[in-house]
Amino acid sequence: MVAAAATSSIFPVPSPSADAKSTKIGSGTASLGGIKLKSASSGGLQVKANAQAPPKINGSPVGFTTTSVENVKNEDDIPSPPPRTFINQLPDWSMLLAAITTIFLAAEKQWMMLDWKPKRPDMLIDPFGLGRIVQDGLVFRQNFSIRSYEIGADRTASIETLMNHLQETALNHVKTAGLLGDGFGSTPEMSKRNLIWVVTRMQVLVDRYPTWGDVVQVDTWVGASGKNGMRRDWLVRDSKTGETLTRASSVWVMMNKLTRRLSKIPEQVRAEIEPYFLNSDPVVDEDSRKLPKLDDNTADYVRKGLTPRWSDLDINQHVNNVKYIGWILESAPLSILESHELSAITMEYRRECGKDSVLQSLTAVSGDGIGNIGNAGEIECQHLLRLEDGAEIVRGRTEWRPKYASNFGIMGQIPAESA
Repeated sequence: MVAAAATSSIFPVPSPSADAKSTKIGSGTASLGGIKLKSASSGGLQVKANAQAPPKINGSPVGFTTTSVENVKNEDDIPSPPPRTFINQLPDWSMLLAAITTIFLAAEKQWMMLDWKPKRPDMLIDPFGLGRIVQDGLVFRQNFSIRSYEIGADRTASIETLMNHLQETALNHVKTAGLLGDGFGSTPEMSKRNLIWVVTRMQVLVDRYPTWGDVVQVDTWVGASGKNGMRRDWLVRDSKTGETLTRASSVWVMMNKLTRRLSKIPEQVRAEIEPYFLNSDPVVDEDSRKLPKLDDNTADYVRKGLTPRWSDLDINQHVNNVKYIGWILESAPLSILESHELSAITMEYRRECGKDSVLQSLTAVSGDGIGNIGNAGEIECQHLLRLEDGAEIVRGRTEWRPKYASNFGIMGQIPAESA
């Protein structure tokens, strides 16, 4: 009886009519408002239950659906959908718009690379420094912007910077022409025969040094030099004004990189390079004066203990040609460097320098403008770069002009900011 009463309290049983009568069940009593069970004298469990008759509509009973607490909670957690409007019924265009924007930006970038034009006339015309072939495919042209780390105490580009530009354009010329093999400037036929180019003579004339921010335009081309040589010329101009800044001419021969001995130009190699020869006079008139050999008695200044660093070596495992200029100027007196600037240099390369070599730089000076800015004149120096055992590496000649003679009316007047 107690179990039945408990079950009835949990699961209410509707009475057949709204006017339910009291009924006694066991020792409990039932009232009109529901079922009320009282425990017996022994202390039973008291359970209360309320039951209501289902409502009727037009005489027909209507039932109710019982919903659990868990379902009610879950329904409360689910957000209600937004109201249906014309705007939110349209498709989501954000992904399509993002894709169109990406495609447009990529196409714009490619167009700028193909047809880039400067916003200012003094800006770099060739922004990527790749260079191009001009003049019937025989001249290579490349622009360089003078960087802040390429200028010296005079606020102008150093001679080493200019020489690096010359070397870079020479290699890019070979690469752009499709003649670059697996060597440093070697053609495919040269690479098959272990041949490399080596310079034997270099002559450079500097009319004016560019300064920081200037853009220089370098043209280079090649031609024949004798039976087994090749001449390469350079013309450096201001890209904005067209003013000639530097002219240079050089002679190159072939050397076997295994035996380190000079070689004739094979016919297969000649067939590769001759179509690119430009029949023209050298851009610099050759200085036919003989370069004298200096020794300890004829030299005015000697600098010893010069050794190449690992960074001074090129891909052919010998010292870069530009490094020789720095070594030559190591023995130039400071008084000349302070009052004059290098206007011309001629070098004859006698032998290569290895990574373990120890060198000496010798300089002999001639001229009456040394250290006298008020009466500055042209200065000429003779140079020799040799190994410690006396073997010659490079012979050279340099010419110097007063730094401020061409910029100021009074010879030797120095700007206050440079004093």
